[in-house]
Amino acid sequence: MVNGPFIDYQAVFHALPGAVALLTPDLVFADVNEAFLSISGRTREQVVGHYLFDVFPDNPNDPAATGVRNLHASLRRVVTTGERDSMALQRYDVEDSSRPGVWQKRYWSPVNAPVLAADGTLALLLHRVEEVTELIHARDESDRPQVLEAELYARARELQEVNERLRRAHAREREVALHLQRAMLPAPQPLSHHRAAVRYQPAMGALNVCGDWYDIVDLPQTGRTAVAVGDVVGHGLRAAGVMGQLRSALSAASRVAAGPAQALEGLGLYARFVEGAECTTAVSVFIDWSGHTLTYSSAGHPPPALMAPDGSVTFLDQATDPPLGARPEHTSRPQAQAVFTEGSVLVLYTDGLVERRREDIDTGLERLAHSLSRNRDAAPDALADALLSDLVQPAGITDDTALIVLRM
Repeated sequence: MVNGPFIDYQAVFHALPGAVALLTPDLVFADVNEAFLSISGRTREQVVGHYLFDVFPDNPNDPAATGVRNLHASLRRVVTTGERDSMALQRYDVEDSSRPGVWQKRYWSPVNAPVLAADGTLALLLHRVEEVTELIHARDESDRPQVLEAELYARARELQEVNERLRRAHAREREVALHLQRAMLPAPQPLSHHRAAVRYQPAMGALNVCGDWYDIVDLPQTGRTAVAVGDVVGHGLRAAGVMGQLRSALSAASRVAAGPAQALEGLGLYARFVEGAECTTAVSVFIDWSGHTLTYSSAGHPPPALMAPDGSVTFLDQATDPPLGARPEHTSRPQAQAVFTEGSVLVLYTDGLVERRREDIDTGLERLAHSLSRNRDAAPDALADALLSDLVQPAGITDDTALIVLRM
């Protein structure tokens, strides 16, 4: 089994004393170990390749059965959040494989966890289950097994009800946060020069919204346009409030600043007096249409991408400074310039578009550059949609994503 550093993990999986199943994101059994087959009373042919709830449906004789609903909700949470989910004690009856129509009362303690591929996408779901039926039916010194069972079952139902109330409360708060996000991130006004598209895509999950913002400010008196994106640390209503203040402050600063570095300096000073604004990242680009130059400055933010008409991509990474509030003393921020030709595309974005767990940021930037090149001839709206389609993971993003696409 072991030959030098090699470990046969498939053999280890099947030898595990605990019952474990591997499911596809569509909840089809990909594999199960011997312990799982033993406690479920099923053969490998009855399980592998079949939909989970076809193999283990709810007891049709119990109108109050909730096993399918609860397990399905837990597995979907893992798919959408990419995080492990431990379930409360479940009563989930199992049909006797040798006596069709005869259902055995069973109690389980399940844990569901994601199995990620090398690129950070969800590959499989790991479903580990421990049967506790014997503990539920164990007789105490007073010989009251029915009372013990009823108490534990009632406690499990109470926990389920609490979880459901919390889920509804989080859903309501998420709805409020999204409404606030849309109110503070309206569609940009038509630019006097060229076409732009913006996108805001909230993270999957209970309340992972409202950290990111975008802004486009046309400055006709100077013949320039200021474009910016930013990312507040945290999520939820508090982050939404901070985001709104910082977006408004940077928009105002851009209208009076000589350039992006000065605008970010002003924003940094303002952020010192806003609770929750520390470590916010932002990037600002001033576009000089007549001079065909981009002047940019970054406060710890991923670099904007500039695509030439031939599809070649350059990242504007020569003027990067720490995030807002990261330095104890105020200092001037750097800025740099780049030249663009007519027909080029400028893309600003937040880290949710390119960052993945356990993956170097350069890999995400390469993925963005390849997607831009493949879609070089698309209009801004179509290009924005293509970028989200190419770069967002199949299981959904785990961080907010703001995106600006501007064809020049």
